[in-house]
Amino acid sequence: MMARAVRWPVELTDGGWEQPPVTAEAPALWLVRARAFKTVVARLADAVLDGVEKERAAAFRAAGDRDTYLAGHVGLRLLLGAYLGVPPAEVLLQRLPCPLCGQPHGRPVVDGNPVHFSLSHSGGLCLLAFASTPVGVDVEAVPVLAVAQEVGGSLHPREASELRGLRTVDQPAVFARVWARKEAYLKGLGVGLGRSMSLDYLGTAPEAVAKVPGWTIGDVAVDAGYAAAVAVQD
Repeated sequence: MMARAVRWPVELTDGGWEQPPVTAEAPALWLVRARAFKTVVARLADAVLDGVEKERAAAFRAAGDRDTYLAGHVGLRLLLGAYLGVPPAEVLLQRLPCPLCGQPHGRPVVDGNPVHFSLSHSGGLCLLAFASTPVGVDVEAVPVLAVAQEVGGSLHPREASELRGLRTVDQPAVFARVWARKEAYLKGLGVGLGRSMSLDYLGTAPEAVAKVPGWTIGDVAVDAGYAAAVAVQD
């Protein structure tokens, strides 16, 4: 069980970004569905996103991937603006140094780091987390069996063994569950995939994340066909 409760996602919709408080008890989670948020993106993206975000959006070849990226980043700016009490376009996004190599691709922050946040997007769905301590979040579309079996070998040896012991029909969803847990934790650390997925054991069982000193990690209920998780520093 989690030491701190997970606040289930609030859907971010047109006109719906009055923020809940960021407290020490639980991270605040928001869900953005790219298709439903498209009218907001069309109206606000050009005004609120910075040049880097616009360049990254333009680099996506698939329209669906581009729409998902834009929805996540417009949502992020709207919410950060509300939390910080500033216009969304004036939110200055920065990166901390990576704890592994020192390069500026660690956790994203805003100037002064008054609120910690994390963003993840996959297959038209975006998940955002805000907390009073470092936080990481991840959402994953459940992959096909071949991907789950191939990439599952890169998990912690115990997790890989647990995955192989499941019925093949269950493996994709369970793989997505443990992968989301790991990515959320590594994002919270600020190292991302620079740290091997085989080093930390978080487990594959539902609602039974292995304890990691100094962190609380839990699954997040999102749409069918996806898995999601959040990790917040204690």
